[in-house]
Amino acid sequence: MIDRDLVKRALAEDLDGGEDITSVATVSGTERVIAEFVARRDGVIAGLDMARAVLEEVGLTDISIFVKDGDRVSAGKVLMSVRGDTRAILLAERTALNFLGHLSGIATLTSVWVSAVAGTSCKIRDTRKTTPGMRLLEKYAVRMGGGTNHRMSLSDAALIKDNHIAAAGGVQEAFLRVRTQFPKAEIEIEVDNLDQLAEVLPLKPDLILLDNMNPALCRKAVEMVAGKCKLEASGGITLESAKEFAATGVDYLAIGALTHSAPVLDIGLDLRAE
Repeated sequence: MIDRDLVKRALAEDLDGGEDITSVATVSGTERVIAEFVARRDGVIAGLDMARAVLEEVGLTDISIFVKDGDRVSAGKVLMSVRGDTRAILLAERTALNFLGHLSGIATLTSVWVSAVAGTSCKIRDTRKTTPGMRLLEKYAVRMGGGTNHRMSLSDAALIKDNHIAAAGGVQEAFLRVRTQFPKAEIEIEVDNLDQLAEVLPLKPDLILLDNMNPALCRKAVEMVAGKCKLEASGGITLESAKEFAATGVDYLAIGALTHSAPVLDIGLDLRAE
């Protein structure tokens, strides 16, 4: 996945209308080198196309990629290489690594969560807690790590939460307003106790979000719903408790941390003579 406009903005931000004064001063402009993007830690890769796009944006074309997005790699693995003008490579270095490390970090963290619920039918799903301007890329990285995506935008589906219910004057009123104005939209309703769950079940929503319920309550919710709609657990879920939540029978675990708290995967750029 590539967002070339974002690549242009990132490079423009780095230069801030000027030039790379360090490289201009220390590199003559005639040197050519080979640079290798190397994983410093084990992880799952995402963002190779964005890194390539950064290199291409500064005029580099001799690029080789040795792995695929979604691949699990070990520390020391060469992910891609580029041959060309030294100044151009140094100009692209940080921006390319920022994209590659950030997206690979999301993919890597997602894969850890997916492994945590292995052996169950539960899927790990992201949220809209994404970096402004990077949602499509970050949600792509979640998929590369084995997770699934929730709605991409507010216009994709309805998620009726407590504030919507308060504004509409009740859960049934909120549901009917959405169903009337957007009859084809998928509707998800948030509940935080079993009484609310019993209230919304007759409305036949597509999905019910179990907000901050413990595993015992989630299990009771699964029994109450009995397959009438999908269930998603959210809030208070940790890697240590993920398997317990997944084993209750819910369909999804909503994990905002996949995108808002993923550590960058350490990837470096090593230069060598051509």
